[in-house]
Amino acid sequence: MSPPGKAVVLDAPGTSRLVEHVPRRPGPGEAQVRVHAAGMCGRDRDLYLGRRPAPYARYPLTPGHEWSGTVTAVGEGAPASLIGRKVVGEGLWNCATCARCRAGETDLCTVGYEETGFTRPGAMAPTLTLPARLLHTLPPDADLTAAALLEPAARAAAAVLKAGPLPGARVAVIGAGALGLFTAQLLGAFSPSELTVVDTGPGRAALADRFGATAYRTWDRPSGLVDFDLVIDAVGAASTARAATSLLRPGGRLVLTGIPVHGAAGLDPARLVARQLSIGTALGAPSGAWSSAVRAFSAARLTPLELVTHQLGVDEFERAMALTAGGDPRVGRVLLRP
Repeated sequence: MSPPGKAVVLDAPGTSRLVEHVPRRPGPGEAQVRVHAAGMCGRDRDLYLGRRPAPYARYPLTPGHEWSGTVTAVGEGAPASLIGRKVVGEGLWNCATCARCRAGETDLCTVGYEETGFTRPGAMAPTLTLPARLLHTLPPDADLTAAALLEPAARAAAAVLKAGPLPGARVAVIGAGALGLFTAQLLGAFSPSELTVVDTGPGRAALADRFGATAYRTWDRPSGLVDFDLVIDAVGAASTARAATSLLRPGGRLVLTGIPVHGAAGLDPARLVARQLSIGTALGAPSGAWSSAVRAFSAARLTPLELVTHQLGVDEFERAMALTAGGDPRVGRVLLRP
């Protein structure tokens, strides 16, 4: 169990401490949430290691952008009906009024970047206060431990919505991490004729099968990895975008997501044009993708709990970070419990 009332604070890259948590009362239009659990992912590791450029990180900071909880209080102008509701929340503090937000592209808000857990206090603390408009309510019987992973599920939903899959398509997903598995599970709703998950090793074949894959392949055994109608790259490594194009049929579609890195190798525009490949991208999740993921979760079409392998107190932040970065295939998602 975590010490009562404690929060994680990163004073600078590589420097963390546990502090007394002082809840912030919700201001106008805001809600206060009692945090149930906060997830950890590669973006948290990048924050911890100082790999995020200045506009996208602000120290000192309480991290935690994947979370679930229950609303305990609201400020003036926020719906009182939220109190007592189980919720998750969008990370990007969109303004809801600029042209991009009004067009539904809240992940492209032009007012400026602010995100829970990166520039705003995150959920590795007993409470979290944020704009009520960012909240998505869950059913009363929702499992909040599973719901803590709805942030990567929303990003997967954004990629699937961008892809626009058609029934009967041959589809491949690159990557068997949380993002790739959620992508596969959401793609299953579109009745693909084939749904192949491609990863670097065989360790997640059984898990991919449970998330709806009809086939599982590794790059060293590429038999059958050709002529897909749609490929979604849920890894974002330097080599995967190029590899993904080799899986597509002429006229096929590629969607790039994941945590992209600079300097993707070998994407030849001439080859893309000659084969008439179309490319879409998804980074983050607009409000519509969050709604889609929450609906799928509420209808038991998403099963995040299968990915959780460790639940630790916030006082074990350093251990959780080591587990997340360790590369052990037996380690899935790590949750911190305030």
